[in-house]
Amino acid sequence: MGAELGEAGVPARDMVDALEGVRSILLKPSERLDDKRFTRIAGADFDDAGLGLAGLLGSLASTGFQASNLGDAIDVVNQMLDWRLSHEKPSDDCAEAELDPAYRESVKCKIFLGFTSNLVSSGVREIIRFLVQHRMVDVIVTTAGGIEEDLIKCLAPTYRGDFTLPGALLRSRGLNRIGNLLVPNDNYCKFEHWIMPILDKMLLEQSTQNVWTPSKVIARLGKEINDESSYLYWAYKKTHGNISKTDSSKKLEQNNIPVFCPALTDGSIGDMLFCHSVHSPGLVVDIVQDVRLMNAETIHASPRKTGIILLGGGLPKHHICNANMLRDGADYAVYVNTAQEFDGSDSGARPDEAVSWGKIKSSARTVKVHCDATIAFPLLVAATFARKVHGTKSTN
Repeated sequence: MGAELGEAGVPARDMVDALEGVRSILLKPSERLDDKRFTRIAGADFDDAGLGLAGLLGSLASTGFQASNLGDAIDVVNQMLDWRLSHEKPSDDCAEAELDPAYRESVKCKIFLGFTSNLVSSGVREIIRFLVQHRMVDVIVTTAGGIEEDLIKCLAPTYRGDFTLPGALLRSRGLNRIGNLLVPNDNYCKFEHWIMPILDKMLLEQSTQNVWTPSKVIARLGKEINDESSYLYWAYKKTHGNISKTDSSKKLEQNNIPVFCPALTDGSIGDMLFCHSVHSPGLVVDIVQDVRLMNAETIHASPRKTGIILLGGGLPKHHICNANMLRDGADYAVYVNTAQEFDGSDSGARPDEAVSWGKIKSSARTVKVHCDATIAFPLLVAATFARKVHGTKSTN
């Protein structure tokens, strides 16, 4: 008698041997992963009635995918906020003042915040205002829209629309669409009415008082708007504070957070400057002074570390990274955007590409969150800056 046949006429004994081969492929022995080196994946437990916002935010890092990246971003930003010079060993050539323990404890990480104009059009503007009001960031870079939209919102509101509203219909009604937001054209008319007298004053002052730069123009507009809903108002704002706890006299303090915008003419402000130059020529805005000031923010940052938080891509992202290249790279970096790197754009580039240029240190803590910043940034701020301002109650 012949051998007993199995599937497809193959002898049973051969099938057994084949099965063992298949098992060795399917069930290949794996390296052991231990909890000391790897995080177990587990999401938020909503059976826990006390989970709260803090518990939800704390669960992100172990959830996986972009939730884990957002959890890592929270960790990196908290490291920026917690860092003190006292955490580092004094260098052999440091100045004598740097040896003072009180001084070393007072020196914090210098935080650069960059964002695109659409985020100021959105409700992220209020989050930026919170950060600036409480002096949680040190330097800001944005686009022209990131300036004018903040000011325009003090004059008239932006409304929610829909991504699918037809452009031709909106145009016929004088409504401008930014994603699913609507900005009536009247808002820009109000902006023109507000800004033109200011530009007239600036032209007069130019010959005797000021050489205008984009950042000086922005500071002046923040002063003139005089509205607490504006982040530019808080970046400029002068406040009265006590000289000491025992002295009732007052001193004048200024937030003095520089706001840089190298492309100040690329928006409604540019339109206003154009119109003003036709009727009253002569106003000059010097961008060279500003690039010196921006680069000085990084070159002279030492002994502070620098951290960068970038919402979106484009000019703000590159301008901040490029300035940090002049100090041999930033120490921390968090990117939040939806751009991809496959077209070679700087907007889509991951932090590691900036490492190759020396814009971010090779030893830096970095993360990119591939997510709409209107979703990710409020959660990020709730778990970092807001907790510093309000304590843990802000996430309960």
